[in-house]
Parts: sequence; structure tokens; C-alpha cells
Amino acid sequence: SANEVAEEFVKTEQSKTIHSIIQENFFMYKTILIILLLIYLTTLIIIGLVDVRKTKTFSDFAVAGKNQSGFVVILSLLASVIGASTTMGIVNTVYSIGFPGIWWILFGSIGLLLQALFISEKVRALDADTLPHATRKLVGKEAEVILALIIVISWIGVIAGQIVAMNGVISFVLGKNSKAIFIVVSVAVVLYTTIGGQLSVVKTDVIQFFIIMLGIIACFIYLYAAGGGDTASVGSNIEFINENYKPINLLTQLFVIGGVYFLGPDIMSRNLISKDKKTAKKAALISGAAFAVYGVVIVLIGMWARYNVSRDEIGDMNALMYLIKEKIPAPIGIVLVLGLVSAILSSTDTCIINASSIFVKDILKKESIGLIRIVVLVIGGLAIAFAMSNNGDIISLLSGAYSVYTAGVIFPLFIAIMAYQKREIRKAIWIAAVALGGACGVIGTYFPNLVGMMKLPDIISANFSMVGMALSFIIAAFSVKWKKSEASD
Repeated sequence: SANEVAEEFVKTEQSKTIHSIIQENFFMYKTILIILLLIYLTTLIIIGLVDVRKTKTFSDFAVAGKNQSGFVVILSLLASVIGASTTMGIVNTVYSIGFPGIWWILFGSIGLLLQALFISEKVRALDADTLPHATRKLVGKEAEVILALIIVISWIGVIAGQIVAMNGVISFVLGKNSKAIFIVVSVAVVLYTTIGGQLSVVKTDVIQFFIIMLGIIACFIYLYAAGGGDTASVGSNIEFINENYKPINLLTQLFVIGGVYFLGPDIMSRNLISKDKKTAKKAALISGAAFAVYGVVIVLIGMWARYNVSRDEIGDMNALMYLIKEKIPAPIGIVLVLGLVSAILSSTDTCIINASSIFVKDILKKESIGLIRIVVLVIGGLAIAFAMSNNGDIISLLSGAYSVYTAGVIFPLFIAIMAYQKREIRKAIWIAAVALGGACGVIGTYFPNLVGMMKLPDIISANFSMVGMALSFIIAAFSVKWKKSEASD
């Protein structure tokens, strides 16, 4: 009827007006946001300066003295795993494929829980300064150097990618790409990491975690309590498998994503800063459970976007960025933007300090705070340069080296941990397991055409990294001497 048409028109115009006000208010707050960001970064640098006096030894600087409480380790671990991929990336994924996007986080949660169950106490008991240092104790010097090179090379690309993501958030807020702001934020994170080391990273992780949670929770509450829209469709479309997410995806993500959370370098770095092995286990256990709860919240944000924002509206914009700009009030948007920046920074500083400590400890064979600070500046500078060049090929080339880690390292390292002081490891065979598994990871990542030429079944060629993981597991199992022998350091 004419009345219904008129009412619908009024509702549409009101909605447009509300969205217009939200957008105008958000960009009116740009100055406030920039001021808050500068205050925030200054606070992080001050924390670094305060911690200078407390970092007297290599252990203090590289692993925060190995005496951090369970509360600090839990928050630091959660801050490290909640980054660009588990905020903006998850919301975008859920917008595209639906609720099955939650499996990324659920498999991460499972990885943490399995770590607590099987290896947390064993790794912490090694009293290592880095994961490659632990590998030296488990297998030998050659294995230490190989693992260190894989991590350092790939992490330059990972850091650059995170800086690019951070610049994307800031550019979105400013409405333009500002090199000045980009450089200020990037230099700030490198600076406070250089000054205070791991001790500052851990403390800033705690602050960053609370900002992340405040922004995400405020966004979630607003959308479902006051944002209106079609929430009924969200509830009726809770499904774990659909046409966009097949059972094979469950298998691949279980091992690839779950494996990273189970035995990834940054995850395990939080194990090493724990005050004892029981604290390390408890931190992994609680973090795994908390991460799953977080996953439900962030996925439901993505689901709200999926059923209330059309593809024509969102265009090429990230789904979470669109919600900030168009659907939530400016104050909540500002907190969420700060939360996103915090999420990225908390992952970035962890990567920088870990890669730098590994380079000095495991490649240069030094234990010098001054040398780590120099390496932090070099690695941070390289990552910033790659990010500023906007050359995705370089970043992809470097960060793609992580495929060597997931395919080649996770299972052999797990076997070495379980065999420690029970069975001896044949170094040559163990290294061959890493090399062959890693080679499959590289081929699957960089040379898909070569995989296609092998005329393999589609399920294998599409998951060639999984082939690498399987091979590395089988060969590493053969590296174990079944006659009892004390492992050598």
C-alpha cells in the first residue's frame, strides 16, 4: 500500500541519516584519534625507558628474565595471537564463507590446548632462551642453525606484512595514505622494542590486550544490542560446514593452523618467558580456552556484517573497516581502531624481538644486549623499508618461507621434544626430514605449476604442503633410535 511504501521510505531515509551521522562523527574524531595514538605510542616508549634499568642480562632482554607470572604470560600470549589475521582477517573470512570461518580460531585454540597437554612443561624444562636454542638441546647445533635461519628470514616478511596491515588501518582512518604517520608508528614500535627488549614487549602486550578486548567487545555489544539489523539470520545460519568450507578444509587447517599454535616460534616464546614449567602449561591451557571464546565474539561480528551489509555496499573494503565507518558510533569506532592497531603492534613487537634474539643467540652465537638492539633496528628497518616499498612480491617471498616451518619443522620438532632423554635422534635423518618437508612447503607455495605437472590427484596437488608435513613426520620418526640413550646437548 501507499502507507507501507511511505513508511519504508522514511525508515530508509532515517537509516541513511544515521549512517551519515556515524560517518561524519567518525571522521570528526580523526584529530582525537591521532592524539590518542600519539599518547599511546609515547606511553609504550616510556615503558621501554623504564625497563632499561631492569634489563641487565641477556636473559632479561631476550626472555624477560624467564620469571613472568601466569597472568602476564596469558595476556601476552593472547595479545600475540590476536593480530591482523584474527581480527580483520577473520571478520572478512566469515563475511565471505559464513560461520565456518570460526575453524581458524578453533584450531588455534586446539593447538594451544594440545601444547599444554603434551609439550609445554617439556619445552620450559629445557631452560632455553629461544626455540632454536631448545632445538640445539634436543637435536644438535646443526638443527639450531637451520631453524634459526628459517625463522629469521621468514619473520622479516611477516613483520613487513604486519606493518602494511597497520598502515592500512591508519590510512583508512585518515582517509589517505600518510607516510609521516606510518613512519612515526613504525619507528615507535621498533624503538620501544629496542630500548626495553622482551620485558617491555610483555608489559605492552598486557596494555594492548585490554585495548583490543575493549574495542571488540564494545563493537559486538553495539551491533547486537543497539545496531538493529537482521540478527535472526545469524542464529539460523550457525553451521560448521557449508558449500564454502568442505571437510578437506578441516583436515588441512587442523594441521597447518593448529600446528602453528601448537609449536610456532612466537607462541613458544611465551612459554620460555614463564617463571616455571607449571606456569607455562597453565598459560597455554587458559589461553587456548579464552581464545575460543574470543573466536565466538569476533565471528559473530563477521556474521552480523554478512547478513546486514550487501556486497555492493562493502565493495573492496575490509568488512570490519566498513562496520567502523558505517555502522557503529564514532567513540566505539575509535576504541576499535586503537584496538586493531594494538593487535597488530602486539604481534609485530613479538616477532621483532624474537627474530633478533634468535639471530644473535643462535646464528652469531653471542649473548649481547647491545648486539640484539642493533639487530632489532636492522630487522625493524628492513621490514619498514619493504612495507614502504609496497612491494607485495618481496613481502610474500620472505613471509612465504614460513611454509618451510609449517611443513618441515613442526612434526620433527615435536618428535624431538617427545624423545628427549628417552631416545637418541639421528641428526642427519632429522635434518633430512626438515629439508624434505620444507621443500614440499616451498614448492606448494611458490611453484604450483610444478605441482600441476606432476599429474597428482587434485586433493594432493591442492594440499602439497600437507604432503610435506606427512613426509617430515615419517622421516623424523625414523630418525629416532629405539635403543634407549641419553640425548646430548
